[in-house]
Amino acid sequence: MSGPDGIRHSASNRAGTPVFDGLWTRVNALMALTRRSLLAGGGAMALAAGGANAQSFPSGPVKIVVAVGPGSSPDVILRVLAEHLTRLWGQQAIVFNQPGGAGAVAIRSVASTVPDGHTLYLALASNFIALAELQTNFPVDVVRDFVPIGYVGEHPMVVAASAELGVNTLPELIALAKRRKGELNVAAGNRGSILHLTGEWLRNAAGIDVTLLHYPAASQAIADVLGGRVQVMIDAISSMRGAIDGGKIKPLAVAATKRLYNFPDLPAVAETIPGFEAMGWFALMAPPGTPAPIAQKISDDLRTVLARPELEQRFKDLGTYIRPTTPAELTAFIRDQQRIWRPVIAETAKAIK
Repeated sequence: MSGPDGIRHSASNRAGTPVFDGLWTRVNALMALTRRSLLAGGGAMALAAGGANAQSFPSGPVKIVVAVGPGSSPDVILRVLAEHLTRLWGQQAIVFNQPGGAGAVAIRSVASTVPDGHTLYLALASNFIALAELQTNFPVDVVRDFVPIGYVGEHPMVVAASAELGVNTLPELIALAKRRKGELNVAAGNRGSILHLTGEWLRNAAGIDVTLLHYPAASQAIADVLGGRVQVMIDAISSMRGAIDGGKIKPLAVAATKRLYNFPDLPAVAETIPGFEAMGWFALMAPPGTPAPIAQKISDDLRTVLARPELEQRFKDLGTYIRPTTPAELTAFIRDQQRIWRPVIAETAKAIK
């Protein structure tokens, strides 16, 4: 079975094949620009932007880059956030989708922009957790090099199945996967994403042989689920909400430590696999060299809109939960998440090598 990128993805062909090796070869090509020259350029631009008046920010449209395609859960959340920032700023906050290279394309693009606050990056959990571990020569560290603005929100991953599969619970899915060894396909987002890592963790923890297929956008994965090519999908509720409401996709379990208060009938994965918790989250970051006054102004504005009850409710409806932080709190949270995911990353890295 070939994935949407034309490469066959299965548990048996991960090591020594183009599945990951090809990915990181392409990433290395994309990231040929060294960290030294990249950050030196950012420093020079910061000098030009240093005289910017934070109080007059923004003086024009603000582009917010996200490394996923339209319709994916971070894209959906970002568009809600951008709407509120537009109202606050009186300037358009524009969502710019730039998938590719497990976030590498977007990171390189934002890192090389003028650091005046008018280009920002909605960084995904995988940008902080997976890239540095899976690609040791990656020239940009988002925590080390980018300027933290603030935490936006988090959403637990949901394991869902096609309604046509005929399973209603996660234990039923696991039992079916064991009976139909190697036959089930699972849509698990971009390679190196939290969706992908969740799929790897579930496959190993449940002891099932399933094929993980990778998609740059949730809409493409849903199309394959509805078309019968994919039987299982891992993503946030926000990505699958339309198909769930339409009865085409059935959520089986949420990868939180306990059931969500606004989805009380959805069991936690931890009820079947103790200790299983997989959270997608995203944080707003600014390019290297962004002046502190401008970064602080954006951080304050971010917390202002996140405090709006209507935005919080909209996020909850999408299965996303707000956690406002200071930049320092954000950095501490990221380091803790890196520690939690390191064992899963290590297992995934073995397949790469």
